[in-house]
Amino acid sequence: MTALEAGNGTAAGTGTFAPRPGAAPLPRMIRAQAALETRMLLRNGEQLLLTVIIPTLLLVLFSAVDIIAVPTGTAGGKGSAVDFLAPGILALAVMSTAFTGQAIATGFERRYGVLKRLAVSPLPRWGLMAAKTCAVLVTEVLQTVLLTAVALALGWSPQGNPLHAVLLLALGTAAFSGLGLLMAGTLKAEATLAAANLVFLLLLVGGGVIVPLDKFPEAVQSVLGLLPIAALSDGLRDVLQHGAGIPWRDLGVLAVWSVLGLGTAARFFRWE
Repeated sequence: MTALEAGNGTAAGTGTFAPRPGAAPLPRMIRAQAALETRMLLRNGEQLLLTVIIPTLLLVLFSAVDIIAVPTGTAGGKGSAVDFLAPGILALAVMSTAFTGQAIATGFERRYGVLKRLAVSPLPRWGLMAAKTCAVLVTEVLQTVLLTAVALALGWSPQGNPLHAVLLLALGTAAFSGLGLLMAGTLKAEATLAAANLVFLLLLVGGGVIVPLDKFPEAVQSVLGLLPIAALSDGLRDVLQHGAGIPWRDLGVLAVWSVLGLGTAARFFRWE
């Protein structure tokens, strides 16, 4: 028996040691990682340009200038144009944060070895995805508040049940987050950067955000309507512009994309 054991009056092997080595509880690890991811998102100037400034400028520009003819409730009313544009811009904000911004940021984290170091931590792969999705949700709340304030100042008159809009935004976030993480976890960082920006531009034009889907040929409309951005923007427009009930079809499309995106990302995501 050592002097320390004799002084404490404890037998060898029965002492209490603190701190005890081991992993923290999983919810605590996810909360800590989510807080870190949120701070990184809010400190990145390029991310703020993509997620806040561009959607705001598009909302103001297309509401004030008749660049593209959009359906309006009253002929020529600026507020009616905002009624059409605001839901689509909210959908664009979700896509810019959950898909484009997250894909680019995660892709370069993977390239620089950040994810490789996280891989040796007790945080599981799905836990990292959950933390990143939580950070995206926090950013989207700030986006929604800002864009809603700007749209209201421009004459927006939202209708419908806001809870239905929240449900659409949550499923849209899950769908785009899964697709963004899938891209970041399988492609090289440079390829992710190019592909994410290209997809952003294509969906901005062809996803019903600013240009109504009925402006496209009928054969194309059915295909575009299955895209997550089209389902999100159309669903938000049905609720917030027309005061419709729960948009089950759009929710179903987003749910399918959520399961496919997150499930495939969890299966094929590579740490390095």
